[in-house]
Parts: sequence; structure tokens; C-alpha cells
Amino acid sequence: MDSESKQAGAAVERLSRLDCCAISDALDKLKLSGVVSGLPQLAGTGRVAGRAITMKLGIGTPPPGPSRHLGTAAVEAARAGDVIVVEQRSGVEAGSWGGILALGAKLRGVAGVVADGPVRDIDEAKSLDFPVFARACTARTARGRVVELATNGPVEIGAVTVDAGDYVIADGSAVIFIKPEHIEQVLAAAESIAAREAAMAQALRAGQPITEVMGVNYERMLNA
Repeated sequence: MDSESKQAGAAVERLSRLDCCAISDALDKLKLSGVVSGLPQLAGTGRVAGRAITMKLGIGTPPPGPSRHLGTAAVEAARAGDVIVVEQRSGVEAGSWGGILALGAKLRGVAGVVADGPVRDIDEAKSLDFPVFARACTARTARGRVVELATNGPVEIGAVTVDAGDYVIADGSAVIFIKPEHIEQVLAAAESIAAREAAMAQALRAGQPITEVMGVNYERMLNA
């Protein structure tokens, strides 16, 4: 493993120990964007963190090349720990992810899927304990409705443009994307925020009044 891969792996490990609220606060502190709301966890349990493999679906004609089922190129491009990030904002009700894809991704060690659009076969993903974060569920197949337009190109998730290799963290609060050039700053800020909040929780358990614990210092936390 080269040094860049080791650094990325260490960053993902640090990211996985944080939650989306701490990361969101860090982004606020650094005046960066990346938070997407409205993508609840529909399958699997626990937080997901990794690097993005992107897939764009929509209406129209797929790019030239061998015919293949949508999503298979993304699964084959993924390494263990990656997160597949799907844009399906065509307005057509059609699944952007399904059960066989979930099994293939699970067997490959993919950490989870984030889909800005509907997904199908959610009960299969649940039975696999495979994390899926998505806008909605549907039974409608993609066949004859949408096509794969690109793999590992830029995608739009919420109001955020996501590129292959961006960092992803998702939990019950939000899905967040972080550019590689910002990851160290964001992690350092989020770890500092999380440490302060842990100290506040400890003070509460020790009997300190909540009005003191969540006083001026909490309100000014992002300015420090």
C-alpha cells in the first residue's frame, strides 16, 4: 500500500469515529459545505464512512461501450470500505439500487450506498445488514426507465457536487461529503469539537448544572 492510500485509510478511520453532527459543526467553523439532509438510513445499522465511488443515472442514451446492468461497473470499481454514491434525479420513479447489487457490493466489502433517488429491494438490503441511505423506496425497476450515464464522474447529491474519491460519512442525522483537500482540516476541527462535547457530557454526569455546561462556552464553540 502506497503512502497516499495509507493516509486516506487513516483519514477514513478517524472519520468513522466521529458523527455527522460534529462534522457538520466543523464544516460550519471552516465555512465549507457538504451536508445533505433527507437521505435517511433505510437498511443496515450504524455509521458509514469511506471514499466515494460515484454513479449517475438518468434518462437518455447510455454512453457507448458494452451493454451492462446499471451499477455493476460501480461495484467492480469499488474497493473494500468504499461507499457507492448514486444520483438518480430524473424525476422518473425507478430504482437506482437493488438487491442483487447490494449482495454483490456486500461481498466486495463496500461500506454502503447513498442514493439521491429511489431504491428497490430494500428488504433484501435489510436481510444483508447492508447500509442504504436514500430518498425513497420503490418496487419499480430501472429497466426501460432510466440508464447509467456515467461511473466515477461528478454527481449531484442534494445541493452538493460529489466527485469520485471524496470522503463520505453517513448516519442517522445526515450524509456529508468532504473534498480530499479539506479532510485534514475538517477532521482536526471535528475531533476538537467532539472532545469538548465529551467533556461537557462528563460535567453533566458529575452534577454540574446544564445551564452552566451549555452556557457561553458552548455558544462560542465554533469560534474557538
